[in-house]
Amino acid sequence: MIRITIEEASKKYNIPIKILKEYESWGLFQEVKKVMGSWQYDETDLERLSLIMTLHDLDFTVGEIEKYMKLSLEKNEGECLNLLNKKRKGILDEVHLKEKQLSRIDYLRYEMDRGNKK
Repeated sequence: MIRITIEEASKKYNIPIKILKEYESWGLFQEVKKVMGSWQYDETDLERLSLIMTLHDLDFTVGEIEKYMKLSLEKNEGECLNLLNKKRKGILDEVHLKEKQLSRIDYLRYEMDRGNKK
């Protein structure tokens, strides 16, 4: 069984110890045990940490991550799916906005190029 300290987890996943301690305060790491004066993470804790980092990379706020993780631990897949769908819709809205902006830029470039050929 793999066990790493909070310092090792911080270094391996590039997460400040302060953030890891905040995650621990949420009660998300039920299996984390204090061993010889330091926290030890097992495989389950590392899987949860990986999920937290994925949510972070998807621009979930700290509050959204906390809510998602608690729902996940409660096996409330329906509410987790709702949170994912909401985030997905927000990202799609951003993508569509960026596509419109690109179209406008392309139009301006086209008009500029057309004007230079006259």
